[in-house]
Parts: sequence; structure tokens; C-alpha cells
Amino acid sequence: MFFWVLALLIFCGFVWNYKRQLKIADITDKYIFITGCDTGFGNLAARTFDKKGFHVIAACLTESKSTALKAETSERLHTVLLDVTDPENVKRTAQWVKNQVGEKGLWGLINNAGVLGVLAPTDWLTVEDYREPIEVNLFGLIDVTLNLLPLVKKAQGRVINVSSVGGRLALGGGGYTVSKYALEGFNDSLRRDMKAFGVHVSCIEPGLFKTGLSDPVKATEKKLAIWKHLSPDIKQQYGEGYIEKSLDKLKDTNSFVNMDLSLVVECMDHALTSLFPKTHYAAGRDAKTFWIPLSHMPAVLQDFLLLKQKVELANPKAV
Repeated sequence: MFFWVLALLIFCGFVWNYKRQLKIADITDKYIFITGCDTGFGNLAARTFDKKGFHVIAACLTESKSTALKAETSERLHTVLLDVTDPENVKRTAQWVKNQVGEKGLWGLINNAGVLGVLAPTDWLTVEDYREPIEVNLFGLIDVTLNLLPLVKKAQGRVINVSSVGGRLALGGGGYTVSKYALEGFNDSLRRDMKAFGVHVSCIEPGLFKTGLSDPVKATEKKLAIWKHLSPDIKQQYGEGYIEKSLDKLKDTNSFVNMDLSLVVECMDHALTSLFPKTHYAAGRDAKTFWIPLSHMPAVLQDFLLLKQKVELANPKAV
């Protein structure tokens, strides 16, 4: 009996692996739209998919980054300036994309644009500190998706949302994690709603990567700016050396940081070109071996492991 069960599992594994390798027939007539192409994952994705033969429409926030990207790519690639938090800009861009793709529709929408915002203890923050990452990472993404979704439905294409392990585990206070948790909910509801239209929706959950988004210097500067305006009570509770100690703790996580951005782009590639794309992709060794498995564990274990990375407060009873 054990032998037959083992044989069935091996056969299922073989079939599953074979299905994952099946690709769409032709990409040279397909259009894809990528947000957040100034730097990082989006920039590498735009250059990679241009080389593969896709008609790439790369959305950048700044003129200088748009110009630089066009200089490094073929004539197939087009850039457009897009601020995902500006509804009128999003509508104009969607109309421009519609004119570009014509009756073919839009094969791929990669929602990659994102900001980190302020990462700090929750009781340091105001509602304004939450606003920017939620506006960009959530409402901007939803607005872009809703405006381009008719074109994706026309092509029976793909929507790929770049989330984070921060959408599975609350790694720190601030709007980033809140926005990514909400993004995961939007992604799942969109996936189910689009099933009947032949549109595949995938979510990519990168671990910790070395990008401009995760610059520790900028993150520390924002935290120091908030510290200056905190009440004396909160400063007493946390202690004057709290930020410096936090930086030391951050250095301990450097072994988790992935340097190879192509790991995320490979997930995008599979979601775009596989006949059987996955619903969720974990990108990075840390995401696959630690963060995502931990997200399935009991809360008491999550709290124990994550709180070990927190700095001990100087005097939490000083209220």
C-alpha cells in the first residue's frame, strides 16, 4: 500500500512539474504594462521583457529615469510618466495604453510601483504617516488595475501584483505592512472575480531585497525626524539610544537580504508566460525558507520569533 501511495505522489509531482514548464506560444505580439520602472524590480523587468520580445510599456515617475530606460532598450519599449496616486494621470495613461494596444488588448499588467513610507513603532506615528504607502501601494494599485482591466480581459491576459512578505507578517509599524495586507485581499478577490473571464491573477511576495525601497539610511532619517517630535513620555519609555540599537539589530538581518533582483523578475516571467501560472510566488531564499512558512505558524510562535528582533525598551512603565 505504501509503495502505491509513494508512486502516486511521484507521478503527481512529475505532472505538476511538467505543467509548470508549459509556455504560451508567442510573445512578440503581446503588450505588457509595468508600473514603478524607475529603479529596482520594475526597471529590471522592463529591460528583461523587452529583450524577450514583449511590447513593453514602462511607467516611470520621473522624466530622467524614463529617458535612461529608453536609452537602454529597443524601439519596442515605450515609457510613460505615471503617478499612480493621481486619478486623472491614471485615466489619461489608460486611454493612451488603449490606443497603443488596439484590438489585441493588454496581455500583462504588472503592478510593481510601491513606497516604504515610515517604519517606526506604532505609538510614534500619526495617521498621516500611514497615508503615503497606502495611497501608493494600495489605492494607486487598485486605480491602475480598474482602469486597465478591460484591456486585460480583452486579451484574456495576466495581472501580477507585487506584494511582500510584509503582506503575510507584520514586520514593523507603519503603513507599508498595512498596505500590503490589504493588497493581498484585493489580489485574492480579483483573482476569483476574473476566473470566469480567463484572466489569471498572481501575487508575488518578495523577501528582503537590496533596493532603493529598503535603503537603511533613508529609513533611519525618517525615524529620526519623527523622534524629534515625540513627547517626553514616549522618549523616556523607549530611551535615547533606541534608534541606534535598532540599527544594530537591523545589521543582524543582513544575512537574509537577497542581492539578486532577477529572482523576482523570474517569478513575473513565469506568471506572464506559463500556461499554468501560480497564484502566489515566494521570491528569495528568506521568503521561501523563513517568512512564508512562519506566516502559517501559530501567532504565539510568530510573536516569539519576531519580538526577539525588537530592541528592549528603556522604561515601558514610564507612562
